[in-house]
Amino acid sequence: MVRFFAFLVGLGFVSALFVGFVMPRDKQEESAAEYVHEHMTLKPVHYSFSGPFGRYDRRQLQRGFQVYQEVCSACHSMKLVAFRDLEEIGFTKPEVKAIAKQWKVEVPSINDKTGEVSSRKALPSDYFPSPFPNETAARAANNNALPPDMSLLAKAREGGPAYIYHLVTGYATQPAGLLAKFPDAKTPDSLYYNPVFANLNIAMPPPLVADGQVTYADGTKATVDQMAQDISAYLMWAAEPKLENRHRAGTAIVIYLLIATALAFGAYRNIWRDMKH
Repeated sequence: MVRFFAFLVGLGFVSALFVGFVMPRDKQEESAAEYVHEHMTLKPVHYSFSGPFGRYDRRQLQRGFQVYQEVCSACHSMKLVAFRDLEEIGFTKPEVKAIAKQWKVEVPSINDKTGEVSSRKALPSDYFPSPFPNETAARAANNNALPPDMSLLAKAREGGPAYIYHLVTGYATQPAGLLAKFPDAKTPDSLYYNPVFANLNIAMPPPLVADGQVTYADGTKATVDQMAQDISAYLMWAAEPKLENRHRAGTAIVIYLLIATALAFGAYRNIWRDMKH
């Protein structure tokens, strides 16, 4: 009897699954974001670090850091990057020391004599200080939107540095045709239309607004396109500073495996050459 009831329960469960599988589903209306992303074509972006043999362009990384320092650091933190890490992209120790000392935001500290909260100039061993003391202050300064930390942003977003490039260059006027098709998709006054963003409306104002917004130390012409490529490359380095080591290790391993395969095949032919298969 127990087996019979167990069989009925199992049969009912399987029947419910079958009915759920074959029943017609209600057609969901396409959203404005789905429509835009489906019909959007993005410009291909090439980076020197792309591919298995890619290497970072140190000059580009230094330019990207300059864009972060002069544009992005006013709102976005990089709490996982220390000033001394900048030596890896070509800055000398004295340059790193000067960058840390001249940083706009000082490092929070405690006064050893009074115990009061104070601040001090940054040292090369310090991590980039946050532009805001806490999340509440960050939201208050950005219309209740929290600017994300940029340390791992290039790895946290689908598309990596190319996504960041397209995002910062993707701001546009909302098309009238889109509003005609999706009347409810109008961008609110407090947000900005950006077709690259997930829901089309982003709280961050356009960060790169004009050519020459940054004056590059190496003399490179700072067009919006150039600055976007440089900052996205810099953020990729911040998220994966050991990328070149990984590429070198991978290349060495592939070469080793090829040699080992050739030796193994040679040994196989030598040992079994007189044996009939």
